[in-house]
Amino acid sequence: MGSTDRWRNLGVAAGAAAATPFAVWDLYKWVEAYASDHFHNDFTFYVAAARIGIARGWPSIYDLSIQQAELDAMGSRIHIAELARYISPPPVAWLALPLSPLPYEVGYWVWSFLLLGALGWTWYLAAPGRGGERFLHLVAALAWLPVIYGLQLGQPGLFVALGVGGSYALLRSGHHLSAGLALGVLALKPQLGFLIPMALLVSGRYRAFAGSAAALAGLVALSAIAVGPGGTETYLERLNFAAGVPVNRELTVAPLVGDLTITRILQVAFAIWALALVYRFRKRSIEWVFVIAIVGGILASPYLHLDDLVMLGLAAWLYLKTERRPRWAWVYVLGLVLAAEGIPVWGPLPVLAGEIGVLLLASVSALEAHDGDGKHDDAEPQHDSRLEHDRQDLAVDGEPKLVDHRAGQP
Repeated sequence: MGSTDRWRNLGVAAGAAAATPFAVWDLYKWVEAYASDHFHNDFTFYVAAARIGIARGWPSIYDLSIQQAELDAMGSRIHIAELARYISPPPVAWLALPLSPLPYEVGYWVWSFLLLGALGWTWYLAAPGRGGERFLHLVAALAWLPVIYGLQLGQPGLFVALGVGGSYALLRSGHHLSAGLALGVLALKPQLGFLIPMALLVSGRYRAFAGSAAALAGLVALSAIAVGPGGTETYLERLNFAAGVPVNRELTVAPLVGDLTITRILQVAFAIWALALVYRFRKRSIEWVFVIAIVGGILASPYLHLDDLVMLGLAAWLYLKTERRPRWAWVYVLGLVLAAEGIPVWGPLPVLAGEIGVLLLASVSALEAHDGDGKHDDAEPQHDSRLEHDRQDLAVDGEPKLVDHRAGQP
């Protein structure tokens, strides 16, 4: 065993020793939080909306008085408030629909195990490394505050991460259209990855973009038909209200900028910056498209919560799969992950700085490199044994108790 391997094994052992107790503690606090109040999570609102849709019609799911009546019927003891209401897109209620006839407790744990499954599948598709090093990433994910907070709340962010991770894996295996269709999952929480379809377009992955456009357009159309004009108008009113709630903007640049108009301009600038980098990196490996689109989208999002940063974890995994990284890159990634872990202590500024730093470092790389430096996915097939066991992949075409201070987030 060489010196490099010994240091790697020591690093994995040290990481496991640090992450495992936190993962066990976080899972314990999740169960403890549920035992103290079964209903104080966002899954309650999803089930309530699904039951309202079946009993009263889908146009009624955004009616706050009807939501309150359903919450009372469930015995939740939840009162509708600015952070306690259903304002998610209709597909979230549809996703909870099969669980709505079940006893609430059963439905909650089925939903929770599905979220855990989504985490595991995303890890399988996107995590870097091999052997014990790779397994460490899964343990570390369970020890990470954004992940366990999302699990406690029952937020669908891990489903979105799975869809995006699946899209990435499908692109690597040459299934371009399917990769785009997988992004239909963005309809659950668009703010988690809204730049990704556009990134596919500007990077020349046209069939993948077409698949994502078709999937998202279809779900938007179905949602509009289901809730009708009145329900659509009410939904947009609820979103406009949510955008004005300060806690919904705490992890964005809005508190730093102050003026909302300037904030929006800056967020648009972040989005354009990210897409320009995607275009510049269009001949590099597909990981870069997702990493930059995810990080840029987080910076450009009008509202975010702690659990939404699971996407930042996915971006970190994908970055660590790229080639020719600086030797210190893992230190930067670890620092960004720890910055997110400490948000309840030191606030969001370190994370915001780290996200902007990602775009800055990518910009430096873009200026230093030639267009032909990186392999375009068209140029050379890539092998991914987790997806294609019997052949080489095809090329992509030029194409932690946790404090729950809010519920019913979008």
